[in-house]
Amino acid sequence: MALLIGVPTETAPAEKRVATVPDVVEKLRKLGFSVAVQSGAGDASNFADDAYRAAGADIVETASDIWARSDIVFKVRAPSPDEVALLRQGGTLIGFIWPAQNPELMKQLAAKMATVLAIDSLPRQLSRAQKMDALTSMAGVSGYRAVIEAANAFGRYFNGQITAAGKIPPAKVFIAGAGVAGLAAIGTAAGLGAIVRANDTRAEVADQVVSLGGEFVKVDYEEEGSGGGGYAKVMSEGFQAAQRAMYAQQAKECDIVITTALIPGKPAPRLITAEMVKSMKPGSVIVDMAAEQGGNCELTEPGQSVVKHGVTIIGYTDLASRLAKQSSTLYSNNLLRLTEELCKTKDGVIDVNMEDDAIRGLTVIKEGAITWPPPPPKLPAAAPAKPAAASVVAPSAKKGHGHGASEPMSARSLLTVFGAGALAFALVGLYAPASFLAHFTVFVLACFIGYMVVWNVTPSLHTPLMSVTNAISSIIAIGALVQVAPPLAGGAGADRPSQLILGLAVVALVLTAVNMFGGFAVTRRMLAMFRK
Repeated sequence: MALLIGVPTETAPAEKRVATVPDVVEKLRKLGFSVAVQSGAGDASNFADDAYRAAGADIVETASDIWARSDIVFKVRAPSPDEVALLRQGGTLIGFIWPAQNPELMKQLAAKMATVLAIDSLPRQLSRAQKMDALTSMAGVSGYRAVIEAANAFGRYFNGQITAAGKIPPAKVFIAGAGVAGLAAIGTAAGLGAIVRANDTRAEVADQVVSLGGEFVKVDYEEEGSGGGGYAKVMSEGFQAAQRAMYAQQAKECDIVITTALIPGKPAPRLITAEMVKSMKPGSVIVDMAAEQGGNCELTEPGQSVVKHGVTIIGYTDLASRLAKQSSTLYSNNLLRLTEELCKTKDGVIDVNMEDDAIRGLTVIKEGAITWPPPPPKLPAAAPAKPAAASVVAPSAKKGHGHGASEPMSARSLLTVFGAGALAFALVGLYAPASFLAHFTVFVLACFIGYMVVWNVTPSLHTPLMSVTNAISSIIAIGALVQVAPPLAGGAGADRPSQLILGLAVVALVLTAVNMFGGFAVTRRMLAMFRK
């Protein structure tokens, strides 16, 4: 029998998102499920009840009916105690739960004999889990919105302006943490024309910061900060002291500070102290994206925007919800991909397979039994080392089959080859005409010099292939010019080439010019694609 998926209205204050959208309802029904949506659940996200009806969902008037009827409940925020009381015995709940921060909620859900899949507990190190990664989806939206909120509170241009009334310098933005949210903020702030600086404990994100138009500010302390699963780890006290000194300097210099630092299962680390806030220029802005977990700034008030010491400190906990339509669409797609993994038979029945690493990581309660925290995902077995190629040697005793391709030339064979080459050069020197010998010498020298020139070209502005072809074209062009030069120079003593050689030289010049200048034109267009 096909199961019913219920989507209630979110009851958390200021929450505008909805757990599924009309386009996803159609796809859930193709998997065999029935879908019921509480009336008005999508209004704040601009998804009307009629759109859900057109997609095939039933519209239910009250929350109690949704919770009582649904076999599976899709939620965005963790349920309140009142909502837990409405959950049917043995039902399934999918949404953000934050089990480390909500032990009491876990006990209440376990008492309902529920199966709970916490979308925030997805093992993000699994590549196949990326399509279900709602944390990444929401972080990208939040990072973008954080810059928009900062721009609104800042009160002047992000980009520099030169007008008849005077010159306005660009805003300086510092972003603490270059995860998904931080990178989204970097790209947005750089796109608005600000000077963007960023820092992260994970050194490997430096290239990503630079590629988005930011400058990576390094802490003067060597320590690796990757904690696995896409998160940072808690750093040593020595690193934290050096980091605080760097943050204090950036706070003095920058107009806007955006903090994104979070460590799973722990309160947000304090990065910006009250003293740093006091040192900031009047009118500066701090956007604390970690406000929901306590905040990275000492003076943050979660859910509020306050002004302290002349600095606006924004601690909104609903940044993703402020772009409700976009974030609801992304989140519902994440839940759809999860549902596809749970219902591979497309018969409207889910199978919570605890042997699947991704599903096991998500499942924090299974039929009333708390299964969080999960064991670490099983790593794939290391590939067996390939046997060395040198260990396979063709037997040399076999006659008539010749030497294998990898068999080195013997000393006798090498001597024979060099002897034959020396004899050939001796014959050329003894019997060839003097004019041929002069041209032959030039040819040998040209081959050697050409080889050294072509293979030592540094591909600074081109791909290596284009650099080599341009070098070859340059050698051809020089040779053609040597042939064309005598007729152009004139003079009775000029050694004029035949008309055929002259014609070939002119054709060679034209073709190499097209190749060289065309290569530069193509390179310029390729580089322009990466400029703002």
